Order: sequence, then C-alpha cells, then structure tokens
Amino acid sequence: MDTTLETDDPQVQARQLAEKTAFSVLIALSFTHLLNDTIQSLIPAIYPQLKDSLHLSFSQIGLITLTFQLSASILQPLVGLYTDKRPQPYSLAIGMGFTLVGLLCLAMAHSFVIVLISVALVGMGSAVFHPEASRLAYMASGGRHGMAQSLFQVGGNTGSSLGPLLAAAIIVPFGQSSIAWFSLIAMLAIFVMLRISKWYLGNTHRIKPKKAAGHHAALQLSKGKVAFALGILLLLIFSKYFYMASLTSYYTFYLIGKFNVSVQAAQVYLFVFLFAIAAGTFIGGPVGDRIGRKYVIWISILGVAPFALLMPHANLFWTVILSVFIGVILSSAFSAILVYAQELMPGKVGMIAGLFFGFAFGMAGVGSALLGELADRTSIYYVYEVCAYLPLIGLLTGFLPNIEGSRKK
Repeated sequence: MDTTLETDDPQVQARQLAEKTAFSVLIALSFTHLLNDTIQSLIPAIYPQLKDSLHLSFSQIGLITLTFQLSASILQPLVGLYTDKRPQPYSLAIGMGFTLVGLLCLAMAHSFVIVLISVALVGMGSAVFHPEASRLAYMASGGRHGMAQSLFQVGGNTGSSLGPLLAAAIIVPFGQSSIAWFSLIAMLAIFVMLRISKWYLGNTHRIKPKKAAGHHAALQLSKGKVAFALGILLLLIFSKYFYMASLTSYYTFYLIGKFNVSVQAAQVYLFVFLFAIAAGTFIGGPVGDRIGRKYVIWISILGVAPFALLMPHANLFWTVILSVFIGVILSSAFSAILVYAQELMPGKVGMIAGLFFGFAFGMAGVGSALLGELADRTSIYYVYEVCAYLPLIGLLTGFLPNIEGSRKK
C-alpha cells in the first residue's frame, strides 16, 4: 500500500501523493466493503426463515429492517463529522467488531427482541464503516473521485448480491445457527482493515482540501443554492432507496406469492437483481468523471421508470429480466450523487459521506417499515404497483445546478 516518491522535497512529495491514485488501498477498501455488505445482506435474505420460525408479520419484518437501517443511519453523519476533524485510523476495525458481535447474537436469536438487538449491532458497525471508508476512498482517489467511489461501491454491491446466495446455500439447509460461520468473514475484514489503517496513519494530509481547486464549486454557488441542491439530492436518494426497499426486503415474498417459486429459487432471483446492481455500480463514477455527474443522475433515476412501471404486469421471466435492467441503471446513481454532493461542500467529505450513507440507510429502513405495513393492509402486489412510480421523482434532477458548467466560467 505504500506509494513510492521520486523526490525528497516535501512539497513535491505532497503534490505527487495528491496526484497518485492508490489502487491497492482502493481495492482493499472495495474488498472490505464486499465483506461488510455480504454480512449485512444476510439479514433480509433470512427473512423468510425468521417469518416462519418466529411467526412474524410483514410489519415485524419491516421493523427489523427499520431497526437495522436506523442504527446504521443515525450515527453515520456524526461519525463523518467527528472524523473530518479528528481522523480515527482504527475506527474501521472497531466498527467491524460491532458487526461481529451482532452476527453471533443473530445466530442464537430465538425471539423478536433479540433479533432487533442483533441487527442494531450490525447496523452500528455499518454506521462506522461507510463514512470512514468512503473518506478513505476519497483520500486514495488521487483526484479521480468518481472512479474511486464507484470502485468502493462495487465491492459493497457485490457483497450485497452474495448474501442471498450464501443464505440459500448455507443458512436454508443448515439453519439459523449457521449464521455464526459468517463471523469468519467479519474476522477477515478486521485483518484487512488493520492493514488499511497503517496507510491511513501516513496519509491523513491527503484529505485536506486544496484551496486553488477544492472550492471551485462553492465559489460559484451561494449557501442557499448549495442547501437547495443538497435538498434535491436527498429527495433523489429518497426515491432510489424507497424503491430499492421494495425489492431488497419484499422481492422474495413477491416472487413466492405471485409465481409460487421456492424460497431458495426466490433467493437466487434476488441474487440476480443484486448482482445486476453490483455490475452497474462501476459505470456511474467513471462516466460521471467524463460527462458530468448531473447527466448520470438523470439517467440512473429517471431511466428506471419505464422498467419499474412494467414490472408489476410481467410474468416470471420478464420480471427477472426487468429486475436486471432496473438494477444496472439504478445502481449508478449513488456514486454520482455522493461525489456531486462532496464537490458542493469540499472539506466536508466525511460528513457528506456520513449524511448521504446515513440518509440512504434511513430511507431504506423507513421504506421497509412503511411498505411492510402497506403490504399487511393491502397486498405485496399493491406495494409493487405503488412503488413503480417512485423513479419519476428523478425529474427533480432538472433543478440541480450545473457544477461542471460553473467551473468553466
């Protein structure tokens, strides 16, 4: 993970470091994101088992997601704000420690309350991981922020797609207690995170904003316009993650109920959707670096609408096909939105990452709880008909300022 310098001059060294992209660090971060999100994705993947063994309603399933997502979301902006001022190189490993404990508790949970406590611990681990790891990706980017965030995100989304597959292969045949085997993944993540921490210790200067270029967007926009743009971005996050909640939390129930497929088959179809997200994630950042993030945001939110509107009326084959298109297109949004927001507020990279990761997790949790309640009152099919309109909120992208255009002025 070391970066080789070509001079002993400290100023030249600093410039070289800033210009270098530390791919070994980015790959290690992406790998730990994969491990972290693999563990997280086990939670919704075992919902069918928990629903049967603990006799849970859809509302209680939604509350599990809400507990996990809120514990993961509330702390994230605070962690980001704190570490912007006081970097904590070992925070990643400490956060994964919470996840490890939560995972072991979930393996032994035989009541609804213990399940809630377990997922809250996993959520707390995630709350520490995402803002800090995202900030590290920014530090290691060497100026290629979109590419770095996409590489970081692709690890997480790949991990999210592996969870249902591992649940189908291990947890379904061997039972809830087999979740404990996944503690090995958490321990591997802690080992890699400790290695990353050594690079973090020697490179904290990389996160400092460069006055000449770092304030380019802020100089063009008033505080009011920045706040308005952040509000639009948060509404777009709302639409993305409410719609995602309908798929990640209830897609298996939808497939089982509408097409009478088995639990394992439904988890494989969920894997297909989540893998499509992972495959599409890497597109958003590099494309945004080239053509502008606003265009990527346009395409990735509003572009989902026709496929989402068709899904409730499709048969099983076309439902799976449509889920792939939705996953690929929608997945490119977050990296573009996050880097766009970080460019609006240079110097607040960790806080912005914590705010947007936290808000995304919170919306996913609230969305799951509300959609679970709606499913209990109506039907899981009605939920999909209503959520199909959410991507139309992408029309708000038109109100975002053109940052790239502002820089050129």
